[in-house]
Amino acid sequence: MLELSRRTNLLEQNSYKYSLQDISEPNLLRDIYTQGQVPKVAFNHRRVPMNMPEDIWITDTSLRDGQQSVEPYTVDQIVNIYKLLSKLGGPYGIIRQTEFFVYSKKDREAIEKCMALGLKFPEITTWIRASKEDFMLVKDLGIRETGILVSCSDYHIFKKMKMSRKQVLDHYLATISDAFDAGIMPRCHLEDITRADFYGFVVPFVNELQNLSKQAGIPVKIRACDTMGYGVPYTEAAMPRSVAGIIYGLQHYSDVPSELLEWHGHNDFYKAVANATTAWLYGASAVNCSLLGIGERTGNVPLEAMVFEYASLRGSMDGMDPTVITEIAEFFRHDVGYQVPDMTPYVGRNFNVTRAGIHADGLMKDEEIYNIFDTQKLLSRPPAVQIGKASGLAGIAYWINSTFGLSDNEVISKKDPLVVALKEWIDKEYEDGRQTILSNKELEHMIEALAPGRFCMQQGGR
Repeated sequence: MLELSRRTNLLEQNSYKYSLQDISEPNLLRDIYTQGQVPKVAFNHRRVPMNMPEDIWITDTSLRDGQQSVEPYTVDQIVNIYKLLSKLGGPYGIIRQTEFFVYSKKDREAIEKCMALGLKFPEITTWIRASKEDFMLVKDLGIRETGILVSCSDYHIFKKMKMSRKQVLDHYLATISDAFDAGIMPRCHLEDITRADFYGFVVPFVNELQNLSKQAGIPVKIRACDTMGYGVPYTEAAMPRSVAGIIYGLQHYSDVPSELLEWHGHNDFYKAVANATTAWLYGASAVNCSLLGIGERTGNVPLEAMVFEYASLRGSMDGMDPTVITEIAEFFRHDVGYQVPDMTPYVGRNFNVTRAGIHADGLMKDEEIYNIFDTQKLLSRPPAVQIGKASGLAGIAYWINSTFGLSDNEVISKKDPLVVALKEWIDKEYEDGRQTILSNKELEHMIEALAPGRFCMQQGGR
């Protein structure tokens, strides 16, 4: 049978209706996930069409999945993180939502304080256990949407929940019905989708959800959760590891519209950002992230990374303020006590710092040569150098110019006698067995010894 697709405006076959395959033994996909071996990536050479939605956005799980992986945040820390998310996301809500726990008195106090701020974005949502009591708790807080865990792989259905596919499907549908009865919009977290039987369980289950949604007159949101980071962004990869295939399948076989489709990934195989971007490109409007990528095991999709992915795809920040990313990193360092790895893109202390003299020489001639973009403008982080064994004359000169704020006629070159003398001292330090980089204080003291008073004015009395 043919029907005109609302998405493509083409006549398409709609006879692909998948029924639940209620098997007696779990399908653990052992040809791909062989115990004791690295998971395999299979290819079937089937391409699905790229289908970027008209609107894309970011959702946040810093206060839910992220908070599970660090010491619990205080109420004040939660409120500050929420305010920073709002400031970063801008007036158009590119950071659309963030999710909270609701179990403890502290959780509810934090929600109430964040709600009292009256910020339009990000919208406050929750994540709960699948119980009527929790649905009513969400409703009493005045929250319209909540996440519900609906594990979908046989690893979880058979091994964790000790049910059959039919039993777990009926259990999930009853739970979603309770959410509808409470007037709550459910966000179904399809846990472990990259190890699930996509056509034997996922699609039939989502089709049943869609039927329930129509009966209740309340939308249901689908979050595809790559719980173990198995997803791959390769366009011709086979299911269930194909991110593009999962997004296409949920849209094509279960009629999930882009605005109700969300990707949630983990970084176990270093693919979190690429997978999230692929989800956008192939039809999901939302990608779920956490600040600094903090999350279970290797972490979630770093939210700050997707800010720049968004801008690279759309050609604009659309109201987002990326300088807030630096504020966020400093907040986590100083207020939360979280140590951001130094080499982390955008937020690490050394992400735009070089130790190589040849790179410093390039920076002195034109910053564009060795800086990924205008990091001063976009992140309030000018490029910098660290002085060590390989810094060379150019690195030393660049460090002096940036440290003392020299500009125009004040800028010194790598031929300046002070730079030459400082390099001689540095070379001797390493010839004598030094292994560490030189601290700013050491360099400043030696500069004062070699050229007393030369930079007092620029130092501002430091």
